[in-house]
Amino acid sequence: MNVEEEVKLLKEEIKRLGALQPDGTYSVKFGVLFNDEKCANTFEALVGTLRAGKKRKVIKFDGELLLQGVHDNVDVVLLKT
Repeated sequence: MNVEEEVKLLKEEIKRLGALQPDGTYSVKFGVLFNDEKCANTFEALVGTLRAGKKRKVIKFDGELLLQGVHDNVDVVLLKT
C-alpha cells in the first residue's frame, strides 16, 4: 500500500472514530486511533501515516511525533478538504 492510499484510509478512520467540530473539521484523540482494532489491522505504522498526513496538510496535531501512552490525549484533527 502506498502512502497516499494510507493517508486516504486515515481520513476515513478519523471520520469514523472522531467527532465533527463546529468549524467542519473532525477531531479524535490519538489514543482512540492507536487502540482501535480496525486501525491496528489497517496501518502497519500508524505514527508514520500520521506524520505523512501532517506533512501533506491533511491533518494536524501538536508536536512532531506521537507516542502511545504519553500522547493518548492529543487531538488529531482532520482538516477540511
